[in-house]
Amino acid sequence: MAVKAEKSSRVDLERIAAAVREILLAVGEDPDREGLRQTPMRVARMYAEMFQGLHEDPSRHLGAFFTERYDEMVVLRKIPFNSMCEHHLMPFEGYADVAYLPNGKVVGISKLARVVESFSRRPQVQERLSSQIADLLMDKVGARGVAVIMKATHTCMTCRGIRKPGSVMITSALRGICKSDARTRAEVLALLHE
Repeated sequence: MAVKAEKSSRVDLERIAAAVREILLAVGEDPDREGLRQTPMRVARMYAEMFQGLHEDPSRHLGAFFTERYDEMVVLRKIPFNSMCEHHLMPFEGYADVAYLPNGKVVGISKLARVVESFSRRPQVQERLSSQIADLLMDKVGARGVAVIMKATHTCMTCRGIRKPGSVMITSALRGICKSDARTRAEVLALLHE
């Protein structure tokens, strides 16, 4: 039975499904057996979901600000995320901690989580992901400083290759006063430390 492909703007589900079918054949599987018949289209829809961030502008989440005279650190911790390693197309997942020092305007906290989500939904490396989030907040919010700390487990390292389950990669991206001023840097890192 043929599976009807869903339309997804900018993602060619049929092409992905055909490629997955070829992979199954290449590894010696029968893509027509009962358990695998629907797999190529399932994988195609999964890739469309995992890579949806390629087709959106994360800055759209930072379009609304609130004028506020608040000049202390704003911190949102433990934002769950998952992404796909661009080197092996295997998932990595963990938590992002985001802090910024406002400069006369603040954003809704859900917007910080939406930015993390948008950048993580594309082929990524954790180092770039951390930097993209920090750079966007500096640019769009006009913050005096930004800190992003990300902790993640990479299945490309835990399930294959070196196979070291339990390994956690930590990256940081510090911008503005959070990087240049030793006291502010110490404060933000203390707030983000578990």
